[in-house]
Amino acid sequence: MLKLVIPKGSLEVQTLRLMEQADLRVRRGSDRDYHGTVDDERIERVSLLRPQEIPTYVEDGLFDLGITGRDWIAETGAQVQELASLEYAKSGTGHGVRIALAVPNDHPADSAKDLPPGSRISTEYVNLTRRYFEDLGIPVHVVWSYGATEAKVPEIVDAIVDVAETGSTLRAHGMKIIETLLESEVLLIANKDSAADRDKRAAMEDITTLLLGALRAEGRVLIKLNVSDEHLKAVLDVLPAMKSPTISQLSEGGYAIETVADKTTVNTLIPLLKSRGAGDILELPISKIVP
Repeated sequence: MLKLVIPKGSLEVQTLRLMEQADLRVRRGSDRDYHGTVDDERIERVSLLRPQEIPTYVEDGLFDLGITGRDWIAETGAQVQELASLEYAKSGTGHGVRIALAVPNDHPADSAKDLPPGSRISTEYVNLTRRYFEDLGIPVHVVWSYGATEAKVPEIVDAIVDVAETGSTLRAHGMKIIETLLESEVLLIANKDSAADRDKRAAMEDITTLLLGALRAEGRVLIKLNVSDEHLKAVLDVLPAMKSPTISQLSEGGYAIETVADKTTVNTLIPLLKSRGAGDILELPISKIVP
């Protein structure tokens, strides 16, 4: 039913892993294949293409559904419907990126407004950069970059606009960030006509639920334990929960408790629960959390 396109490149591995965690595993003949299938009747086929191209292809109806960055939607100006933020980037889930303006450390500019008229700026984000400086009323010369953008200053250009996460790469090349043009994250997007179709929209909502459920479950585990009446309060005082723990009374007295905890806290949580009177403690993986 749905034609899906996902990003090839830096986001590829994480996207494929998320699809698998959502029980939407993409099957390909080899890692070099640009097309695949999902064993789910809601997804007709899957293609892996550069994220820069995805917004336009989705807008044009070549695909019903796509995963790409907000930065490339802004760059292309594509008119698509945003379904969800998937909150991950190449460094890991929850890490967004920014599109930043950077100059050499000895450049006098401390913000985009300080950049002299006529400055040469190298970037992959040509349209985004032009619009940004047009809004500032500063005429600049924007030069398309085919990669290694930071290597072009100061001999070829005066500044660059590039993807930055921590800024460490730019600092290592003797540059400083003076402006953030856009905060970007990975988005699940849809063709507007496809989203208006009742059956396709229902399938899109199902896919969105599965993807977000898998993301919410990342880094979390289910903790199950038993506790007596006398130790119940002591255990509940230290027990984490997304909302509140599930408590069931046992037939022979005492309580069975279930709760969700961050995986990073389990190494201290389990001994603490044990010291407060909990027993029969189980730690179980979670594949999805759907509120």
